[in-house]
Amino acid sequence: MTLFARVPGTGGAVPPALTRMRRVATAMLVVMALLFFASRALEARHPAWGFVQAFAEAAMVGGLADWFAVTALFRHPLGLPVPHTAIIPRNKDRIGDTLAIFLRDNFLTAHVVARRMRRLDVAAVVGRWLANPVGGQGRLRHGASRLAASVIQSLDQQRLGGMVKGAIANRLRSTEVAPLLGQAIQAAIAEDRHVPLIDGMIRFVARAVDANEQVIRAMVHDRAGSILRWTGLDETLANKILDGLRKLADDIAADPQHPLRAKAEEGLAKLAADLQTDPALQARVEQFKEDMIGNPALQRWLDGMWERSRAALLRLVRDPDRAMAGGMGDALRQLGETLQRDPRLARTINRFVRRAAVGMVADYGDAIVRLVSDTVRGWDARTITGRLENAVGRDLQYIRINGTLVGGLVGLCIHSIDVLL
Repeated sequence: MTLFARVPGTGGAVPPALTRMRRVATAMLVVMALLFFASRALEARHPAWGFVQAFAEAAMVGGLADWFAVTALFRHPLGLPVPHTAIIPRNKDRIGDTLAIFLRDNFLTAHVVARRMRRLDVAAVVGRWLANPVGGQGRLRHGASRLAASVIQSLDQQRLGGMVKGAIANRLRSTEVAPLLGQAIQAAIAEDRHVPLIDGMIRFVARAVDANEQVIRAMVHDRAGSILRWTGLDETLANKILDGLRKLADDIAADPQHPLRAKAEEGLAKLAADLQTDPALQARVEQFKEDMIGNPALQRWLDGMWERSRAALLRLVRDPDRAMAGGMGDALRQLGETLQRDPRLARTINRFVRRAAVGMVADYGDAIVRLVSDTVRGWDARTITGRLENAVGRDLQYIRINGTLVGGLVGLCIHSIDVLL
């Protein structure tokens, strides 16, 4: 029978350091036992052997007591079902619950996270890294890049793409487009940014007239009377109409104060106001939006956009040096310098990161706690025993060694006091 055994767990693997410490502690106990029997046999020959016997006897008691205590944490000593032994396997579920509660109370509460996040200057760290990405953090950058690339590649492409498209569609559905369009048109008119739009409409009308000249001539011919067609005046009338439309388009394009241009601006202003206040128009815009979201062509466009974005992101994370050497690198370095120089921007980013962290804890903290508790509960007793013993078993063997030595010294002191008295 041995006082040490292989750690139960995955494959029964025991770290070499733990094995060595177990052998040392057990060897000391065996040596004390041999020394005790030897000194007991030689005690009559010389009084000094009494001191050796007292030391060895007390060392055996201390070593055995600590061996029992250490072993009782993980299993029944010698396989005997002694009460209050195998403490960790028997209390596995309670350990998981206690660990989860400790994690929740000390790390995953909103006020704790907020207090810790106030000490972090995330904007400054990000700014320094972006401003000088090739400094002493190259290994960190490449390691992070490999990790990011592995994460992106390991994600289910179809599922992740569907999540992205679903998020975009849900965001579009939850956004009232009509008021936003009205505000955008109103702001464009206030800053004269609508002028290119009107100029484009005028050019479109002029091109439409030229492209549909034969259609216009045919319409005039069909609607003209027989006398006009017999005399050829229908052709003259068509020429006059075409010339008049072209001249009108040229006049509107050349004269910023043309009445029709003013009418167009008035129509845009009314459209902007109606988009923000007219429920019927807003309903029509929302229906158009829903039709667009459900259109297969838009879904195909989102698929293509997602694939291009994913490929570009993979190229970026696979070769960060190349990405930081181009125009994007210049923009990122400029952003890093701005983060370091602009305290207001830095405060805004730090506030955003802090709120995001607090929000994640508030939303998912309980789920993380349940995950820890359920994971520990799901482990079998052998697994959790092996993992804990592998983690702390080496230090526990020092307890056996110290118990043997301290016990021996206490026994020696007691024997010395008896001799003196």
